[in-house]
Amino acid sequence: MKRKHQAIAALTCALFALVFLGARKAGPASKPKGEPVRAKIGVISIITGAGAGYGEAITNGFRLARDEVNAKGEVLIDLKVEDSTGKAEQALSAAQKLINSERVAAILGPTLSTEMKVVGPEANASGVPIMGTSTTAKGITQIGKYVFRNSLPESLAIPASIGMAVKKYNLKKVALLYGNDDVFTKSGFDTMKEVSERLRLSILTVQEFQKGQSDYRAQLTRIASLSPDGVFCSALYEEGAVILSQARKMGITVPFVGGNGFNSPKVIEIARDASEGLIVATPWFAERDDPKVKSFVAKYEKAYGKKPDQFAAQAYDALHIMANALKAAGSADREKLRDALAATKNHMGVLGKFSFDADRDVVMDPNVLIIQGGRFRPFR
Repeated sequence: MKRKHQAIAALTCALFALVFLGARKAGPASKPKGEPVRAKIGVISIITGAGAGYGEAITNGFRLARDEVNAKGEVLIDLKVEDSTGKAEQALSAAQKLINSERVAAILGPTLSTEMKVVGPEANASGVPIMGTSTTAKGITQIGKYVFRNSLPESLAIPASIGMAVKKYNLKKVALLYGNDDVFTKSGFDTMKEVSERLRLSILTVQEFQKGQSDYRAQLTRIASLSPDGVFCSALYEEGAVILSQARKMGITVPFVGGNGFNSPKVIEIARDASEGLIVATPWFAERDDPKVKSFVAKYEKAYGKKPDQFAAQAYDALHIMANALKAAGSADREKLRDALAATKNHMGVLGKFSFDADRDVVMDPNVLIIQGGRFRPFR
């Protein structure tokens, strides 16, 4: 009898060991086959205040993509949206809340490069992947290995738009105008100046302004007095549209080449006829003959009653890129998600074919557009 009890005890121990070792091998992070990857994703965007037009388009793009992703059932995303009001300190506060209180797997945003310069280091230090969808200033992804963007940087967009304008209009002498108190507009100006010098254009004058300024007559009077062949302007749409309006009223009819901040229907809405002839470079063209683009435009219009702009399209693609990375990672683990994002190559989105380079920056080709007849059209 004693031997029988010993045998049973030995068998019990053996079975326990097998179960225990099997459980250790599987690990606590393993999920049953077929179970969706669930992730909480933070969003930092301008919901109120100046620049809310950007934020509205961006959050609309995120939500439309989220609904599509969740409907498939392989990845389930819960968006946590925070308002930065376009201020760096508010964006940082929002990031800290999302990272420490909400415990998000990743962050999308913020809207402005000025905000990302503050938020990016915080996310990077915390090991949280962050993807800018509208941050185009130089050096964004160099903040750290957790910082990504899918927004076409000014360093790729501006050379394309200026190059085509110079060729089309035979520009020789130009005036530069930019906002000197914002990282984004300053970066755009730096690229405009660099490209102008590389093309050996004569820069007649460089004029500066501040965010929120409403009267640009002093700067434009100086520009008009020098009779440039064209004006290169780095501004957000609020200031940019007013600059266009005042320039045309003052008789400045030469071509305007705008930075990335001009890539919004808001410019046409505010400047109206004065926006005619504005040239910009963008990854987005709503009238491209592509089934994916047509489907997105139709869904967006149905959901929000307006056509999507570049900022909505970039946000839409970014959420799909994030969802694909979550699926590849197999979990919402921040480190695994970072690595899966970095491996993104040849993603076919509404912007076209997209990849991250070794610095987690954009690899794609821009479209150069001109405003004609109250709409953006291909510039040829």
